[in-house]
Amino acid sequence: MVTIGFVGIGNMGGPMAANLVGGGHSVRVFDLDAALVAGLVAQGAEAAGSVAEAAAGADAVVTMLPAGKHVAAVYAVDGGILGAADPGALLIDCSTIDVETSRVVHAEATEAGFEMLDAPVSGGVGGATAGTLTFMVGGSEAAFARAEPILSIMGKAVVHVGGPGNGQAAKICNNMILGISMIAVSEAFALGQKLGLKPDRLFEISSQSSGQCWSMTTYCPVPGPVPASPANRDYQAGFTAAMMLKDLVLAQDAAKIANAATPLGSEARALYDKFVAADNGGLDFSGIIKMIEAGG
Repeated sequence: MVTIGFVGIGNMGGPMAANLVGGGHSVRVFDLDAALVAGLVAQGAEAAGSVAEAAAGADAVVTMLPAGKHVAAVYAVDGGILGAADPGALLIDCSTIDVETSRVVHAEATEAGFEMLDAPVSGGVGGATAGTLTFMVGGSEAAFARAEPILSIMGKAVVHVGGPGNGQAAKICNNMILGISMIAVSEAFALGQKLGLKPDRLFEISSQSSGQCWSMTTYCPVPGPVPASPANRDYQAGFTAAMMLKDLVLAQDAAKIANAATPLGSEARALYDKFVAADNGGLDFSGIIKMIEAGG
């Protein structure tokens, strides 16, 4: 058993921390929402009154935060993790943030004498709850070896993808593919219906041929063919459209810095921006088919 500080226990962080408790670890949690902390305490976690209190005395500290500015603030030496954690503590940031900020925080952690990893996740709330997330991990091999037993409790796939910031790079590239492919699948089903094809017939064909992709076979945006998809729950979110837009924005920001051409990624960002702006940010990202069917 190790002692783990966990900062940020929202929709994703909460079930992740709960799985660490279930895995037999001592978990000390902090969040600005006291009700979320109370919920984890009821499951066996210990409450921390601050970021510093969560980090102090922990063997490892895990963070799951909304954006780069939050990560930078939480890891700050003054009142944050880098000033409070014990020497030798392993720092693991599971937030999805911009690559540049991730690498800056890595450098600050190294300067302060800590090993750190960026380990963003794929799998949504369902994966966080089930402990089946995929972790894309950037940092040293030594730090990865230390973190793998912890991350394996929360995920089914833990992949080391290179040095600092590479976890974030892998995440935004993966989700750019996902956003683009969901739009493509949605357009195909919308077109098929206008041409008189029933969705289940198109699914039967494309799911077994060259059109096959995860957005179709696991997360089909039309009701019926994939019973577990959000389309059968009126697009109740597993992964919100707002979160998809966030990742597409991060991908476009990174593309500009890297001088990389991503025309489809740019178009996907524009379409999700329009969808979210129409008060659909809380819907599942597969709900973009509604806008496409309406001619948007």
